[in-house]
Amino acid sequence: MDYENILYAKEDHVVTITINRPEVHNCINQATNLELQHAWKAFRDDEDAFVAIFTGAGDKAFSAGWDLNDAAALTSMGSYDDFRLAVHNSEGYCGYTKKFDIFKPIIAAVNGYAFAAGLESCLLADIRIASEKAQFGATERRWNIVAGDGLCVRLPLAVGYARAMELIITGKRIDAEEAYRIGLANEVVPHDQLMTRAMELAKSICELPQGSIRVDKETVIRCVGRTVEERTFIETEGILSMLIRGDKQTEGAKAFLEKRKPKWKDHGR
Repeated sequence: MDYENILYAKEDHVVTITINRPEVHNCINQATNLELQHAWKAFRDDEDAFVAIFTGAGDKAFSAGWDLNDAAALTSMGSYDDFRLAVHNSEGYCGYTKKFDIFKPIIAAVNGYAFAAGLESCLLADIRIASEKAQFGATERRWNIVAGDGLCVRLPLAVGYARAMELIITGKRIDAEEAYRIGLANEVVPHDQLMTRAMELAKSICELPQGSIRVDKETVIRCVGRTVEERTFIETEGILSMLIRGDKQTEGAKAFLEKRKPKWKDHGR
């Protein structure tokens, strides 16, 4: 696919996906949505891609949400059954936000407004680094638009029920420091250092063996909503999956005992 609304770049093992519509605060229309879905699957399936950085073009917005030009033009949903089927089969309306099958690390570099669907999009990430200029909010409240692209699912997992409900119900904006305080942002950095810090973190993750990272992320995702006993079984499955891969699990222990650096085959995958 030729991208017109996003940028996709790979440096070493790090993929950077950038929403590239700064003239409309990186709002996500249907064309951008389809490009994001293609890009996320390309990252997921690229064996040479270890970590993704997700950001927005320009200095003002990560993404200010769903493009309201699309929303205003949506006059008919067709039949209820057809619409319901389309919703359940969707990968997301603002990217890959309804899917949970990327087990590689994702870092969001939040460079400005992350509102409504923009907030839902940055919740796709495992780690969120916020510029000091970043702002977050479930602002779809103001336009009577349902948060239908993962917000009500992912936000409570990130910040807990009470904080999530406060943002969802009030639609208020919060700044980067408040986002950090409630756990929505992992760290806050000066605006001009945002991408440098995101790339630094991504490359440090690339230096680690990738197999155990992916297994552990999958375990965390699959454990959501399960009983405690079920979670232990899922975690054990992860251990077994690594043991089946042979010396990829034992090389680290051997290297420690032999006082040397591990020699990972296929980056420990």
